[in-house]
Amino acid sequence: MTIDRTLRLGVNIDHVATIRNARGGDHPDTLRAAEIAAAAGADGITAHLREDRRHIGDRDIERLRQTIRLPLNLEMAATGEMTAIALRHRPHAACIVPESREERTTEGGLDAARQRAQLAPIVAELSAAGIRVSLFIEADRRQIDAAVALGAPVVELHTGTYCEAFHSGPDAFERERARIADAAHYGAGLGLEIHAGHGLTYDTVKPIAALAPIRELNIGHFLIGEAIFVGLDASIRGMRQRMDEARAALAADA
Repeated sequence: MTIDRTLRLGVNIDHVATIRNARGGDHPDTLRAAEIAAAAGADGITAHLREDRRHIGDRDIERLRQTIRLPLNLEMAATGEMTAIALRHRPHAACIVPESREERTTEGGLDAARQRAQLAPIVAELSAAGIRVSLFIEADRRQIDAAVALGAPVVELHTGTYCEAFHSGPDAFERERARIADAAHYGAGLGLEIHAGHGLTYDTVKPIAALAPIRELNIGHFLIGEAIFVGLDASIRGMRQRMDEARAALAADA
């Protein structure tokens, strides 16, 4: 088996906007954060435009789309408003995520199997506009089958439960890693491009980065939090290094 050592890193800048919005104004600047991320080794920028605009705002998406050279991945709810915004700005990718106004952050994967009727026209419309559509789902074969049926070329596997299991002991952690590995191999075997993300840290990223079918990781909260102590450039470079080390070890073992 030939191992592709390339693993893309998408840096989510939502919580740069969270800090900015705590006081208003324009500091810290999301565009500056995106530029630092690019220089530090990011392969793309991810931003979630929530319906309540709690962090990223419409102006952020407009500026990012007009200015950054890296691909922009717009995370969005499956609504008419968000579909219209995506079609207006034409980001490189749109990742459809579940969204609840009551949640603090995204709490789980999209139920693509149950929501096929709602998702089908959105996936079709975005795809027809040349936007790479991704569905943020649990590492579950039923959800992967639904993504294939919907015609989405990409799935992003939710790693939140896996990351929480890190604190529950090695057995629980390994069970969650194995569940993600199974889903990644299954989805790749069906022709999907496999991404992963949510809650990944320096402690948890390597076992996921070492899964050969995974092509991209999207990481945000940890990087912005770590940046308080070491700076955003160093925070991202530290994650990039761990991802690359895991991928190199995978290739060496193949």
